[in-house]
Amino acid sequence: MKISYRISVISLGFAVSATPSLYAANAATLWKKDCASCHGDDGRGDTKAGRKLYINDLTDASLQAKFTDEEAAKSIKFGLKDAKDKVIMNAISGVSDDDVKSLVAYVRSLKK
Repeated sequence: MKISYRISVISLGFAVSATPSLYAANAATLWKKDCASCHGDDGRGDTKAGRKLYINDLTDASLQAKFTDEEAAKSIKFGLKDAKDKVIMNAISGVSDDDVKSLVAYVRSLKK
């Protein structure tokens, strides 16, 4: 009985410790698939589409200080529009709340 309890605790420990890296891997995959074409692999926005759309450099700490995690999550989930109601960033369709949270954390990790 004690042995199976220890194995369960050890298994739980591995599952919990693996979770952040799974989210990180998923966020990196989502970033590459849905964000990098405009924001770039590194988040600087130095892509053809990024330059055309005047994408902000997400590695800039002062820029990141201007938005909350909630605002970033809303942008990811619902997209962004300018003052004239023109879409300036498409929403990422089909993402779960956990995917959005992991992408926000990924964006925060880009800060230099």
